[in-house]
Amino acid sequence: MHDGFGFGFGGFMWIFWILLIVLVIWAVGAFRGGEPRATRRTPLEVLEERYAQGEIDKEEFERKRDDLRR
Repeated sequence: MHDGFGFGFGGFMWIFWILLIVLVIWAVGAFRGGEPRATRRTPLEVLEERYAQGEIDKEEFERKRDDLRR
């Protein structure tokens, strides 16, 4: 008579709530903005980019690269 203990649709209601919670967690993570951690650049990559764009000369690039490797 009262199958499901007031949760309607029996066990399917649990699946609904679990999916809803997963969806909310995903939405918060997807829409919070910012750059994903996996795509953050290392200091050496930033240095190489600055050198490629001409912001620093070869000597400064090599000096800073050596500092980063220590």
